[in-house]
Amino acid sequence: MQKNQELELTATIKRISGVNPRLCMKCGKCSATCPAFDEMDYHPHQFVDLVDKGQIEKLMNSKGIWNCLSCFACLERCPRMVEPAKLIEAVRLAVIRQQGQNHLKPEQIPDLLDENLPQQAITSAFRKYAK
Repeated sequence: MQKNQELELTATIKRISGVNPRLCMKCGKCSATCPAFDEMDYHPHQFVDLVDKGQIEKLMNSKGIWNCLSCFACLERCPRMVEPAKLIEAVRLAVIRQQGQNHLKPEQIPDLLDENLPQQAITSAFRKYAK
């Protein structure tokens, strides 16, 4: 990816998420509280750092972006109110848009539901696919 495209993509991620990654002091409290920590190739504080450095393509190729539960536990522990989950969601959205699959239509959802699926997962799916 060219430098201009990378800068544009970084600006888009920041705009979509509404998060300023420069506020992060890299204390790691967000990562320490993340219930999906073991499933992520980039932990929340690392994710924020990579967005700050403009390494969005690396994040877009990460399988860990799909493992974030969007539970916002990372926000609860952050002393500076940086929201790693919002950055992760913005990167997921960028990947979905790049693939040309912008939306999951509401009428498709009932067919995908499993009665054993936790409500948190359903809420997370709405966040991921309803933007």
